[in-house]
Amino acid sequence: MEEEEDWEVPAEAQPRVENYEFDLDRALSSVVELAARVPADAFTAATLGVERSGNGVLIGEDGLVLTIGYLITEAEEIWLTTNAGRVVPAHLVGYDQTTGFGLVQALGSLDLPALPLGSSQRAQVGEKVVVGAAGGRHRSLVAHIVAKQEFAGYWEYVLDQAIFTAPAHPNWGGAAVIGPAGDLLGIGSLRVPHQIHGNQVVPLNMIVPIDLLPPILDDLRTLGRPNIPPRPWLGLFAAETGDQVTIIGFAGNGPAHRAGLNEGDAILAVAGKPVRDLVGFFRSIWALGDAGVDVPLTLDREGDIFEVRITSADRRRFLKTARLH
Repeated sequence: MEEEEDWEVPAEAQPRVENYEFDLDRALSSVVELAARVPADAFTAATLGVERSGNGVLIGEDGLVLTIGYLITEAEEIWLTTNAGRVVPAHLVGYDQTTGFGLVQALGSLDLPALPLGSSQRAQVGEKVVVGAAGGRHRSLVAHIVAKQEFAGYWEYVLDQAIFTAPAHPNWGGAAVIGPAGDLLGIGSLRVPHQIHGNQVVPLNMIVPIDLLPPILDDLRTLGRPNIPPRPWLGLFAAETGDQVTIIGFAGNGPAHRAGLNEGDAILAVAGKPVRDLVGFFRSIWALGDAGVDVPLTLDREGDIFEVRITSADRRRFLKTARLH
């Protein structure tokens, strides 16, 4: 992998050792650079790219690293780089599409301390945190929690209570959100716009809360996924436009695309139940059963209202499996 251009967080935004009761540099040393290469014919290559880079956090002394799943989905090569420049290969252990968490296993010693897991439930709005990326203090920033609320992503994804922090970190993918006790409160997922004071828009980081990890951690390590039936997946991208949900794209040749849905179609109802937002749309689909269930939709296509029934799928069946080293 090529090295990224050198950069730093502005000095005034960097955390300072004297402001923390825990060992700041030790905590930040647990954050490593993660680089992944994905086959060109992978299902996610067109949307996520074939070369991906971000961060991971060592959470186990045995070399277990937590990251955000889109960095490692279908990866055939994964490399971890410590702040000291040590480069270690790794392989994909597991990916949970419901939370977005991904796990990788270092295949050599990282010689780093593991960052202990904290409690995202106890973290309060207004609380100061450190958003840490690989590179130590110079690539980390002081932020605060501005909201804890529901989040829906256009790719058939919902979190009941995501964490939002500001200011936004420029290298957010897989970054560690470290609380006042020096423990891990969440993993960076997205950079999202937030409107304040009329038309002013500021970026926030959306963070996956760490409390979602312990219930699935053992399954991810042993099975590569949670030991529950997969949710029904349509393979579409959707957005809220006014008080309706509109299709804005497709994930490859998934069920929705094969069923003849078009970009611009408005989704009026699922199984006869009206939907007006992404959360309601996705939850209505998931309430019908497990992957493979038929999903009846009511669509509006340029004023033509009609019904279509789509046989859902297990999203994982479209992905390349991890190759062990």
